[in-house]
Amino acid sequence: MWLSVSIKNATQHQEFFMHLLRVQVPDFRGLKNIDITFEKDFVPKIFPLGSQNGGGKSTLLQLIFVLLHCSGDYNKKIFLENLLHGFKISDEEDKRVLAIIDIWDGQKNVKLQFISHKDFFIKELLPLDIKNETIDTLCFSGLKQLEILRNNIDYLESQDMDSYDEIIKACQKFEDLEVIYRGSIEYLKSQNMKYICNYSSDRNSDYHQDEALLCHINNINGKEVGDFLTKLSNKIFLAAPSTQVFLFLPPDSRRLLFSNSSKADKNYYGILASARFELKGLFTYDFLAVKLLIKSFKDARDRDFREAIKTGSYGNSYQSLINDLNLLLGNKRINLNEDFSGVNFQLYNNGETIELYPEDLSHGELKRLSIYIWLKSRNIKDAIVLMDEVEIAFHPDWQYQIISDLQEWAPSNQYILATHSYALCEALTPAHVKEIEPKLIKQKS
Repeated sequence: MWLSVSIKNATQHQEFFMHLLRVQVPDFRGLKNIDITFEKDFVPKIFPLGSQNGGGKSTLLQLIFVLLHCSGDYNKKIFLENLLHGFKISDEEDKRVLAIIDIWDGQKNVKLQFISHKDFFIKELLPLDIKNETIDTLCFSGLKQLEILRNNIDYLESQDMDSYDEIIKACQKFEDLEVIYRGSIEYLKSQNMKYICNYSSDRNSDYHQDEALLCHINNINGKEVGDFLTKLSNKIFLAAPSTQVFLFLPPDSRRLLFSNSSKADKNYYGILASARFELKGLFTYDFLAVKLLIKSFKDARDRDFREAIKTGSYGNSYQSLINDLNLLLGNKRINLNEDFSGVNFQLYNNGETIELYPEDLSHGELKRLSIYIWLKSRNIKDAIVLMDEVEIAFHPDWQYQIISDLQEWAPSNQYILATHSYALCEALTPAHVKEIEPKLIKQKS
């Protein structure tokens, strides 16, 4: 599918906009012949993605998120490796298309083709004069070694210790490898191709990374590919329940979920917590995001203080945040503890104030509050926001209302909502609703 990205004039701080227009996935896990278009001229920019259970909605959202969020950052490549673990090219072929994503950048279509190649196939991509200068063992994994060495050198140089000899050795090895691969790197750039990572196509092995993922980008200068992917990474977000099986976590931790090991839950959810820290665009909305909530209060307080320094009068950011949150809660009120250690809730009923405990608020109330805080605290705007099963814990009226909520809370975003809810779909025109087989079935009243 497409993504539309527009960049404001430099005088307008060079804001970066995106709109997912089209994604094509020929064959990945349960996804077969996927080709969905999200029209950039539709208002609102909210698209339910419906199907029955097992249709692949969650897989599609995770694939889009990881490809666009991780491809431009070496430190996030492990999530791509986990996602692609077991994605195999047949013996009769040398490459396999994973996904095609198009982006509108305000002036032209930029097509991102994510293609898996066999490790040795780099030799087939290169022109004859470069092949003759390289060694017979040339492979994509050599590029990975080069990146690892470069990062190791950067790390050693940043340490306050006597690591001079180690740096010299690392630099020498880097230079030897770079001589071998310099021509291939430059040639790939000239063809608007970027090496992303190696991964294992063998489901039974985590170590033999025999296949490589490349991204071929049309209509953009090869030297700008890295910068483009980095900007893209900062404008793609995924929200999902933590009970979802996340395909970008390590395969062994996912397998533990289906064992009776006492360590299974701790292992998996501990790794998920770590992934949430590293993947800045990932949010799980199962419960009240207290840390985000407290951070929002602190940020509002700091804005008011800066306003006081600048003008002599405190701003109203803190009070506005309190008012917005209380509006969401109806006759309930939220208060910040004086020491910023947490929050508490109160119920106002017929002039009486009643202290509330966490169990006195419904799952739906807490979830709605969490989504609002996430969007506001991260200042998510002009972005692609992928949301999986957003309707869980919501009454049908709130499932319908979440569309207007998102429009009100952060209207500049595009939202793709993987859903089982017909009530949610009915809040938009039929043309907004996209479906994957087996299609969503309207329940008889």
